[in-house]
Amino acid sequence: MFSRFKRKVVTTDTGIGLAPGSEHYRAYVGPAEDYDLVSAMVFNLLTCAGLRQHHTLLDVGCGSLRLGRLLIPYLNAGHYVGAEPNRWLVEQGIEQEIGRDMVRIKQPRFTYAANLQAFEQPLGLDFVVAQSIFSHTSLSLMRGWLSELAQHMKPSGALFATFLVADEDFTGEGWIYPGCVSFRPETVAALAAEYGFELLMLDWAHPRQRWAMFARPEFDRSLLADGALHWNRVVSQELSRHTS
Repeated sequence: MFSRFKRKVVTTDTGIGLAPGSEHYRAYVGPAEDYDLVSAMVFNLLTCAGLRQHHTLLDVGCGSLRLGRLLIPYLNAGHYVGAEPNRWLVEQGIEQEIGRDMVRIKQPRFTYAANLQAFEQPLGLDFVVAQSIFSHTSLSLMRGWLSELAQHMKPSGALFATFLVADEDFTGEGWIYPGCVSFRPETVAALAAEYGFELLMLDWAHPRQRWAMFARPEFDRSLLADGALHWNRVVSQELSRHTS
């Protein structure tokens, strides 16, 4: 689906041709030739799930702002929060993708850590996205994130995340990168339920993983039908609200 380019000639400005995990701000977070399409894939998913400019969103593992370069301009000032332990990635994303003026205008918030301990008060999150995060974490790390998110998300919020599906669960520990790990959906669903989330596997294409929604109890599911999301449904719902 993605990654159709041959990795023969390295384009230093975009990182195309470098292996995932290479010391280039685009290639480090995944195949550089997919950088644009992954951005679009996630942004379209979130907007089709109801993300609007007034919502507050956390981008877990925001990296070099692959998604942030679309979300930061879209959301109201101060409503984008990024968590990323590799500070150099965020700094490169700012310099190469959005610029300092965008930071001044939109005031995104960042924590350079693999947790949310820097935020003493609940963030009041409406949406959380963790694209290609749980495909590299042990179950204990996933548990840690779900535990923290349950404290920072609104009852009407939802986490949208990807993971690799398999018949057996990864049993190791720690952060595995650039290698990948996989889990059974039943295992992830049981873990999610411990922290007040309901897991729903989504019908939203991903080149290598599966999308899932971890819904809080009051999340509005009116835009979903059997796990499928469609832009036409978003437009139809908005039109009905304005004409009713």
